[in-house]
Amino acid sequence: MANSGANKVAAAQDSLAQDFVAFAVECGVLRFGEFKTKAGRMSPYFFNAGLFDDGAKLGRLAEFYARRVIDSGIEFDMIFGPAYKGIPLGAALAVELARRGRNVPFAYNRKEAKDHGEGGTLVGAPLKGRVLIVDDVMSAGTAARESIALIEAAGAKPHAVVIALDRQEMATENGQDVAYSAVQYVRNRLGLQVCAIAKLADLLQYLEQHSRAGLEADHQRVLAYRQRYGVQDN
Repeated sequence: MANSGANKVAAAQDSLAQDFVAFAVECGVLRFGEFKTKAGRMSPYFFNAGLFDDGAKLGRLAEFYARRVIDSGIEFDMIFGPAYKGIPLGAALAVELARRGRNVPFAYNRKEAKDHGEGGTLVGAPLKGRVLIVDDVMSAGTAARESIALIEAAGAKPHAVVIALDRQEMATENGQDVAYSAVQYVRNRLGLQVCAIAKLADLLQYLEQHSRAGLEADHQRVLAYRQRYGVQDN
């Protein structure tokens, strides 16, 4: 019975991931072509969360974040949205969780310290307890490290990270490819729990299922990219 329950949860999570990938493609947030990554790689796909650019899209995105966070079982006391893209994402998640009956504090940071008014770089609720960091993707783990430093400096505990898409590809250190991804680095070396609404594997599944809709070539290019730069998931 326990295995049956676990299988049902896994199936629901897979369904959530597929629905999210379809939503991102429909919104033009997930695009196919040729795009240069921060690591200097030519990627056959690009995810730009900044294109969730109206109320309806952002509201539905918040539903995906909330469902994934709830499904993950991660416990946390408040939400932190790192500047800049994490700010609307964290705020939207806080609103959606409140709508679902769980009202938690929310904070974010400025890139530049404010020298008037309340001053400082932190805005919103005081950072305390176990903090959930909300972001779009994780390329090198730099934003996560910056967030961790801010949270720890405030006396709180950086506890977990939720992202929209896990690219499941090698990170780079000093310009060199390494055998782990940014997500694995944050999880295994920085000690934070990490969950993603969808992964590259989910994108490949979507492309395979929609190959008859003219996405076969994109599927082959993304698959080749995964074979060259992908990491073993753990």
